Amino acid sequence: ILAKAASKGYSSVDEILKSARESKQDPFILILNELTDPQNLGSILRTVDGLGAHGVIIPKNRACGITPTVAKVSSGALEYVKVARVTNIARTIDELKKEGLWVIGADVDGKDYFEVDLTGPVALVVGGEDKGLGKLVKAKCDILVRIPLRGMITSLNAAVAASILGYDILRQRIGSHG
Repeated sequence: ILAKAASKGYSSVDEILKSARESKQDPFILILNELTDPQNLGSILRTVDGLGAHGVIIPKNRACGITPTVAKVSSGALEYVKVARVTNIARTIDELKKEGLWVIGADVDGKDYFEVDLTGPVALVVGGEDKGLGKLVKAKCDILVRIPLRGMITSLNAAVAASILGYDILRQRIGSHG
């Protein structure tokens, strides 16, 4: 007998913020701008669960949504991670800023991430595989951070970058609370 479980529905940005408030923690959200690879999205969802982050925001258009491949790659994390799908990432960033979040963009033009205070209420923005953040989204970020690379390749896989930066946010949060 083969049974296929129905995919979990999307959450709202408000539900993600509410879960942070209910846990009495500063919000910690990942925003994925135009990520198209389901392997990357699934890996990031698994990482987000490991980080204890409150949720992920993805765009409705020009991006991967929740698919069976994403669910499989997430290794069950999809059941625990809230994913909001929004029409306009730039407008969502403005709304998060009004809620008191600092918006941190992962970008080659940024400061080395380990030199930046990543504590407090944050939304980490990671761009798509080919394009990065995009001009408007990049301009909306409060600060840009980069992962210094010493080799010949100028960027990392989106899931790897999200993991490195996400775990530094967690490290700094743990360190700031004793």
